[in-house]
Amino acid sequence: MPREFSRLDRIGDQIQRELAQMIQREIKDPRLGMITVNAVKVSRDLGYADIFVSLLTTEELTEASPEVKESLAVLNKAAGFLRGQLGRAMKLRVVPQLRFHYDTLLGKSRRMDALINRAVGEKPAVSHDDGESED
Repeated sequence: MPREFSRLDRIGDQIQRELAQMIQREIKDPRLGMITVNAVKVSRDLGYADIFVSLLTTEELTEASPEVKESLAVLNKAAGFLRGQLGRAMKLRVVPQLRFHYDTLLGKSRRMDALINRAVGEKPAVSHDDGESED
């Protein structure tokens, strides 16, 4: 019977929690906006950890947006520092190299939601009849 969570999943979840706190508290770069760590995927040999982040803004951002590029540059520049902090916080023999990526899932889900609302309109998905039949 397989286990519910693999070791890599547990390590990825812990890296996600630790990085979210470290980015908020330790990195004092004014170019870095409100960052959310959405997911962490760790390679099987613990060599690399791909960190997917999104920026909290009111406008729609893409990977090509200047704010995204600047924030990713700041995070990638601080990756060595964050890796060292992770090594102290987590008792791992091997701490993976950190690679930051912009998470496009949020933008895609907003677009899909807008398309569904435009196709369906404002009518409810399930109609509710006020007059219920009595037996």
